[in-house]
Amino acid sequence: MTSEQVSGHGAPTGGGTGTLTGSAPPEEGYRRGLGSRQIQMIAIGGAIGTGLFLGAGKAITKAGPSLILAYALAGAVIYFIMRALGELLMYRPVSGSFSEYAREFLGPFFGFVTGWTYWLFWVVTGITEVTAAATYVQYWWPAVPQWVSALVFTLVLYGANLISVKLFGELEFWFSMIKVTAILGMILIGAGVLTLGFSDAGETASVTHLWADGGFFPKGLGGTLMTLQIVMFSFLAVELVGVTAGESVNPAKSLPRAVNTVPWRIALFYIGALTVILSVVSWTAFEPGTSPFVAAFARIGLPAGAAIVNFVVLTAALSSCNSGMYSTGRMLRDLALNGQGPKAFTRLTANGLPLLGTTFSAALMTAGVWINYQWPSKAFDYVVSFATISGMWAWVMILASHLRYRRAADQGRLPESTFKAPFAPYAGFVALGFIGLVVVLMGFDPDARVSLYGAPVWAAGLAVAYFTIKARNPDTFEGGPPR
Repeated sequence: MTSEQVSGHGAPTGGGTGTLTGSAPPEEGYRRGLGSRQIQMIAIGGAIGTGLFLGAGKAITKAGPSLILAYALAGAVIYFIMRALGELLMYRPVSGSFSEYAREFLGPFFGFVTGWTYWLFWVVTGITEVTAAATYVQYWWPAVPQWVSALVFTLVLYGANLISVKLFGELEFWFSMIKVTAILGMILIGAGVLTLGFSDAGETASVTHLWADGGFFPKGLGGTLMTLQIVMFSFLAVELVGVTAGESVNPAKSLPRAVNTVPWRIALFYIGALTVILSVVSWTAFEPGTSPFVAAFARIGLPAGAAIVNFVVLTAALSSCNSGMYSTGRMLRDLALNGQGPKAFTRLTANGLPLLGTTFSAALMTAGVWINYQWPSKAFDYVVSFATISGMWAWVMILASHLRYRRAADQGRLPESTFKAPFAPYAGFVALGFIGLVVVLMGFDPDARVSLYGAPVWAAGLAVAYFTIKARNPDTFEGGPPR
């Protein structure tokens, strides 16, 4: 299949076409160093982070066993989003991904806003993850200041991202392998406790914990709904596979396969793991800020197991921060290539790495060190809400771009994708409505409400920047009307 190649400004480049399995557009200049094995694990690891390992502890206290249902509903929406992204990726696999699609189908302003907002998302997420990592270090060394650990992790991951994209892929592969192995181990051990009754928790472990301790909805339906922000944060980064498209060795094969793993990933790693944990230990035994995995191992009577899980969740946090280092440099370069960011960000190293963009982003991530110094106990809650609102914007743009693309393809104005999203366009409207519900619910949460105050300020700043750049250089945002 061929797809219309779009220039940096969203207009067709001389009517040329490019094959799906071919190289990235000439102006990208990246090395295609990510193999199918690495893409698969990046996709899996993207859905397993601090939202599950740390944030789930707070969500359990708010919703009880009904949190399982919240993850199931949100997981279905995430699948719709990823299938929409998959169809777009098979239409045109580029490293700019969401901002490129928004630029092409919604107009240059939305491409500009999406690129910079997704960059902000990963900067804030990097702060979130390094905050979580610093929290996990205190499990072994409580005397070490949280901000010191945050600084060390930021510097180490920054250095790792300056070597090669292949090293990034290998780090993510092994980070993800550790997370997957740990969750599978937790499920198997928990299943053993439930069926064989061994360990300290064997006498009390029972699936009746899912409904006996106040019912399946112990805090009511409202309590379940109020966890949706935490649940959606857990899934942020599943779309990272789209950013890797420009550096994937064989995007036509690896990307659809990665997208299609979403349902079983969610079913196993979220629904399966939480069902086992909440059956082994009653939801009333968990506390906010404590990993439910660590708490479950401690209750089972395997202190070494708790230490192992703490190590695993540490690697999960570092994995997400590593992904943030990777994606921010690419997003800044895409913006710069389209005249929507400083030209210095277009430069690549001899290894095909966006050095200046990565350096600039890493420097801003050191703000996490200051946050950990000022508010060590509240750092995670503060930054989660900012990450959630900015990350969900990327999902909205994916869905809106997909709706425009599907309409153009159905009318014969664009080539059909070989990886069509099911239930389109209705699934897209359902997903957009669900995201809208989450945003409304965030307004009722004092911690999450902070992001709703900050979002308009960020949007206003982007609008001023957009029109300023457009006034100085109108050609920067030239292109055809939205499709």
